[in-house]
Amino acid sequence: VTADEGILHATGSGVPPVTKDYCIIYGSDWISLPKSLDNATFVALENLTSTVLCSSSEVPSGLMKDKAVVVMRGNCTFLEKARIAQNSGAKMLLIASKTRLSGISGNKTDFEDVTLPVALIRYNDIVDMQLVLGNEVNVTLYSPPLPDFDGSMVVIFLIAVFTVALGGYWSGVAELENLKAVASPEERETRRKKEDNVTFTPLTVILFVVICCVMLLLLYFFYKWLVYVIISVFCLASAMSLYNCLAALIGEIPFGQCRIACCNKSIEVRLIFLAAFCIAAAVVWAVFRNEDRWAWILQDILGVAFCLNFIKTLKMPNFKSCVILLGLLLLYDVFFVFITPFITKNGASIMVEVAAGPFGNSEKLPVVIRVPRLEYSASTLCDMPFSLLGFGDIIVPGLLVAYCRRFDVQTSSSSIYYISCTIAYAIGMVLTFIVLALMKMGQPALLYLVPCTLITSSLVAWRRKEMKKFWKGNGYQV
Repeated sequence: VTADEGILHATGSGVPPVTKDYCIIYGSDWISLPKSLDNATFVALENLTSTVLCSSSEVPSGLMKDKAVVVMRGNCTFLEKARIAQNSGAKMLLIASKTRLSGISGNKTDFEDVTLPVALIRYNDIVDMQLVLGNEVNVTLYSPPLPDFDGSMVVIFLIAVFTVALGGYWSGVAELENLKAVASPEERETRRKKEDNVTFTPLTVILFVVICCVMLLLLYFFYKWLVYVIISVFCLASAMSLYNCLAALIGEIPFGQCRIACCNKSIEVRLIFLAAFCIAAAVVWAVFRNEDRWAWILQDILGVAFCLNFIKTLKMPNFKSCVILLGLLLLYDVFFVFITPFITKNGASIMVEVAAGPFGNSEKLPVVIRVPRLEYSASTLCDMPFSLLGFGDIIVPGLLVAYCRRFDVQTSSSSIYYISCTIAYAIGMVLTFIVLALMKMGQPALLYLVPCTLITSSLVAWRRKEMKKFWKGNGYQV
């Protein structure tokens, strides 16, 4: 049978009554839960987590009559527990699990004589229920339908397209400054010392993809330790990226340029304060990263800065390198999302497991843009309260957009490549969300973004009869 997510709605006995929802896993083949709380019937909860209910003699006679009973998982099957609870007059059976909630196992035919609802619930939620609602609690079960579309997707879309467009534009501005510096040897030398760009060759592209594969596998098997390494690296990299982004803006403001001398060097005071601000932002996020109410805003700001700085700093020398990079990462994305479920023991996608935090780990990788879901559903409550988009789905196509922008600057082509590729990226994102809504499962966004951006860029170059130059890169770049 397949397991479905539902909601346990609990109310306390206070005035006014306090209510709270908790995640449950149930078998929809055995029972059918209502889709809303309209006309819901509440049942008093009886906490019997001191027993596993594998024998009717474990519970005093009459204690479960017309009650919602919660017992511990283990020692016998769900079917045995359900029959004992039903024979004792219970109206509902909740099985508390201290481990990760998994599907309820068993054949549909075995449960034909079981009429009471049976559901799995986290043991920690039972403890929380008593702390928040008290000892006298009434509960009911329901399972609202999963919405086809969530408003958080619009926010994700705007963040992604804005970041890609701005990152590509910033890369073009840097390229224009480089071109202007060519005319003056002294200025060129100064620019070369300041330049912190890294250029990808086909060989380094392949090496980069291999490193991505190795890192993902290491995270899957050693997540519990490596997650803190990734968090530390993210704090450092995002603070530096935020500084670079804001420093570029501050550099355009002709105020507050006073300097202080230290160690035979002088530095602007405003840059010192800016560095302190960026470090503080990263530290605040690190301390409060699990505060779901607002920490996601700070994570998204730091994430956007990281992606912008990455797109601007990492330069693709030609379209050939872009094709190799995007093609290999497309295969990487598809393999770890769609193929690995046939390999892993639990049938889960390695990519989705690592992104969501495998084995129920409370620490999540900060390598995603995340926005709280606006539509309430069991899925929101159980495991995915946020809509997620990985940094790779912004950075990888963003490198192609940045190359298109630099090519526009080098050939004075009126931003036609840059605008076309950015629009193609936006179309790819929309296509990703459409498939996501139809299939109701996590999608490798590069599966849609890579073809849209590569095909569009190729068509523009072919139409303008510049394919050879676009493929090999401009002579200045070499």
